[in-house]
Amino acid sequence: MIVSYRIDEIDERILYYLASDARNTSATMIAEEVDVTPATVRNRIRQLEEHGIIRGYHADIDYESTNGKVTTQFTCTAPVGDRSGIATEALSTPGVVNVRELLAGQENLVVTAVGADTDDINRIAQQLSSLGLTIEREDIVRDESVQPYQSFAPEADHLDSAITDFQSVVGGAEVVEFTVSERAEITGHTLESANEEGLLPNDVLVVSIERGDDRITPNGDTRIEAGDVVSIFSPESFPEQSIEIFEPDGPGSETVSDS
Repeated sequence: MIVSYRIDEIDERILYYLASDARNTSATMIAEEVDVTPATVRNRIRQLEEHGIIRGYHADIDYESTNGKVTTQFTCTAPVGDRSGIATEALSTPGVVNVRELLAGQENLVVTAVGADTDDINRIAQQLSSLGLTIEREDIVRDESVQPYQSFAPEADHLDSAITDFQSVVGGAEVVEFTVSERAEITGHTLESANEEGLLPNDVLVVSIERGDDRITPNGDTRIEAGDVVSIFSPESFPEQSIEIFEPDGPGSETVSDS
């Protein structure tokens, strides 16, 4: 499925923690790890759900422990032109709990089914065959282990980086997204005072601020707060010294401005 929503590092970290243990992971717990507000985490999760990136939250069930049920994986071949339609029909077969389509000419459909006994598994196999599937292989599933996608995991050398997204624009311009730490030098400043004190170059433009559930259109009186996600347009490469004012331990970050 092609989605228009472009995930950033905050989204990746949220996906990682939800994939680790969605049931026991709250928005507050994720917020503490990602250094944003719980409202921002809830807003991001809602956007990920609305754009079909988070498709659901499923229980991890040990079917063998439920009166000795048998879990079987059928590796099948479906006619390529009919693969998606047959996959939908296969999923409606009683006992089938998962269908995975593969981009292959042969063995392009993997069906996982749960049966009460071998006779029930044979019944499922016959029904799958009647749909036009050729069962190439039939395997009893002994166990299954899952883990979150490691590329979304926080890395030790990235934990203190304020940059959560970066885009190059035609002509050498850049759009940089920062997550504002409580210890960042710019925290507590209005955009006007940040500009007057030279924290932000005159030629950059703060285009949006995400604060919890709200997306703010900024002006000179807008004050930067800890947990804000700030998007900045720069007509050329964003200056390194300006990146530092968003960093948790950047210059002057020991105190918060009273401006």
